[in-house]
Amino acid sequence: MAKESIKMDELVAFTKRRGFIFPSSEIYGGFAAVYDYGPYGVELAKNIRETWWKAMVQNHPDIVGLDSSIFMSPKVWEASGHVGGFSDPMAECKQCHTRSRADHLLEEIDIFADEKMSDEEVGGLLRDYSQKITCPKCGQKDFADVKSFNLLVKSNLGSFTDDGNDPVYLRGETCQGIYVNFKNILDTARVKVPFGIAQIGKAFRNEITARQFIFRKREFEQMEMQYFVHPDDVTKTYEDWRQKRWDYYTNDLGLREENLQWHKHENLVFYCKNAWDIEYRFPFGFKELEGIHNRGDYDLSVHTEHSGVKLSYRDPKTNEQYTPHIVETSVGVDRTFLAILTDAYTIEKFKKTDPGGKISEESRTVLKLPRKLAPVKIAIFPLLRNKSDLVKKAKKVFAMLAEDYNCEFDDNGNVGKRYRRQDEIGTPYCVTVDFDTLEDNTVTIRDRDTMKQRRLSIDALNQYFSKNL
Repeated sequence: MAKESIKMDELVAFTKRRGFIFPSSEIYGGFAAVYDYGPYGVELAKNIRETWWKAMVQNHPDIVGLDSSIFMSPKVWEASGHVGGFSDPMAECKQCHTRSRADHLLEEIDIFADEKMSDEEVGGLLRDYSQKITCPKCGQKDFADVKSFNLLVKSNLGSFTDDGNDPVYLRGETCQGIYVNFKNILDTARVKVPFGIAQIGKAFRNEITARQFIFRKREFEQMEMQYFVHPDDVTKTYEDWRQKRWDYYTNDLGLREENLQWHKHENLVFYCKNAWDIEYRFPFGFKELEGIHNRGDYDLSVHTEHSGVKLSYRDPKTNEQYTPHIVETSVGVDRTFLAILTDAYTIEKFKKTDPGGKISEESRTVLKLPRKLAPVKIAIFPLLRNKSDLVKKAKKVFAMLAEDYNCEFDDNGNVGKRYRRQDEIGTPYCVTVDFDTLEDNTVTIRDRDTMKQRRLSIDALNQYFSKNL
C-alpha cells in the first residue's frame, strides 16, 4: 500500500525541529545551499555511509577503498575537462540582477533542455520562450544573454596565488582522485582486473541557484565506486552493477519499490557509452538518486595523455596490455539521506482505550527507519525522574547497553511523551525502568513499529537486542 506523500516544507521543518538538519550559519541569516547535520542527522549520515561501505567494499573482495585529497593539482582538472567545460547556463534578470540556471527556468514551463545542448543553445531556447519565463524573485520577463558559469570552486593554497593566474580548486567530484591513484592501487593492493576502487568524500559545486533543500548543495558528500574491467566484459559488468545497485536500495536500505524507477539517458556525453539513473520519488517528484555509467576508457586515457604516465593494465596470464574500461556507480550521502527520510516519515492513526473503556483515535509521527540506520537504537527511561533509585538503575542499564549500541537516556516528561519523541527520531526500542524493576530486575521494552510492550530481565537485554537489532 502506497504511503501518503509528504510536502517538502513539512519535511524541512521536521528535520530542524528534531535535530537532523540545520541551516548553516543560521544566526547570521543562513548561507544558501549549505546545511549542517545535527545530533541525529550526523548519526543517520554515519549509518548511511557504513551501510554503503559494507555493501560495496566489505561484501566485495575485488573492491578496495581510497580516501583521496580534496585538493589536487590543477592539472587534474585541466585534463579531465572541468576547467574548460564544467559549467551551467546562467541567466541574469536585468531588473533585480538575480541569477538563475537557464535550464531550470525552462523546466518551470515544462521545456526541458537536451543534455547535449551547449550553453549557447540553451540560451536560444530561453529567448524563444522569453514571454513565458519569469524571474523567480521579481517576476519580470527580462533576462540578459545566457552565459557559461563554471562550477569549480576556486581557492588559494600555499604558493598558488589568488590573482586568477594559478588557481587551485576544491574538487568538483571525487572520482578523479580514484583515476589518478589507479597505478598506485595496482602497485600496492595486489588487485587484478576486474576490480573496483570505492571512496566516500566531500565535493563542491559553485551552483548558480540552490533548490530542493539538501538535494542540491554547494558542499556535498559522494559515495562512488569505479570498477575497472576488460573492454570485452564491460557490457555484462555494467548490467550486473545496475542490478546490484537496485537491490541495494530495496534490500539494504529498504526503500519502497514503488518510489524507485529507472531513467535512461538518451543523449550521452561524448565519452559515455551508457548511462542509467535510479530515480527516487522525492517530495518534488522523481529525481536522480544514483547514476550508473559506462565511461569507457576515457578517464584513464585522458590522464595518461596529460600526465605522461601509462595508466594501463597488463594481464599476468595472457600478457595482454590494455586500458581498462570503467563502470561507475555514484550517489550522494545527502540525496540518500533525503530519500530515506521521505520513505520513513509516517503519520499513523490508531485507536486507544482509556482505563474506563472509552475508545479514542490518536495519531503519531513515526520515522520508520530500518533498524540499522536509526540514529538511536535504544532509549532508556526511568519511570520518574525525581526517584533516585529509578534514575540510578536506569543509568546502569544505559551504561550496559551503550557498550554495543547508540543509546539515549531520557527522563524529561511523562513516558507517553518520551515515546512520541523517540518515535519521531526513529528509535526502534524504548526500555523503561519502573518500581517493579527494583523488585524483580525486569524492565518494559516497547517496540516502535507495533507499539507492543513486554517485560524482560535486564540480564537478557543484550541477547534480545543482539537478535533484533
